[in-house]
Amino acid sequence: MKKSKKHKKSNTWKIKQHRDQFFKKSKTLGYRSRAAFKLIELNNKFRFIKKNTNLLDIGSYPGGWSQVSSKIITSGKVLSVDLQKIDEIEKVSFLQCDFLEEKSKEKITNFFGTRLDVILSDMAADTTGNKSLDCIRTNQLCAEVIEFSSKCLKPNGILVSKLFMGEDFLQVKELARSKFKKVQFFKPEASRNESKETYVHCAILNTL
Repeated sequence: MKKSKKHKKSNTWKIKQHRDQFFKKSKTLGYRSRAAFKLIELNNKFRFIKKNTNLLDIGSYPGGWSQVSSKIITSGKVLSVDLQKIDEIEKVSFLQCDFLEEKSKEKITNFFGTRLDVILSDMAADTTGNKSLDCIRTNQLCAEVIEFSSKCLKPNGILVSKLFMGEDFLQVKELARSKFKKVQFFKPEASRNESKETYVHCAILNTL
């Protein structure tokens, strides 16, 4: 009997995972996902998470970024937000909701009661099999996060968000530049070579 394409794809993914140095390291060091190393690299480069940071992690499942943040932050707050429930992380509060809904955004701002120091987003749209569409949908999420961040961050606050190199990349880049004075892009070593993902690092709000 021939194996289905879906089954073959699943086996190929498993083989890649077992060969992946970051996947292995995440298991060895107790991180919830290999994505934890992306944030570690980003923070090593830009130094935005500090011990007193008030931080929001959007699209946090399974919790790797919140886990990394919680190890650094000792006197600030960490709020993790996702549609899918994550297992409890010490020193991290969790809100299960749809970030795109206005009532969710209200709950987030009420939780902190002040403007934020850092907003993180590793969100990606559910895949459809159409790479171009998936790219557009993920970049729309990034645009939503940029808009939200421009209203909720402190003047010198930091936004780090995933986006994909695709046909609407320049639009998202221009949106970021319209909201922030400093916009940089960085692809961590922990990102897979074949992935079109990159991360935008935005600093210092345009207040005019």
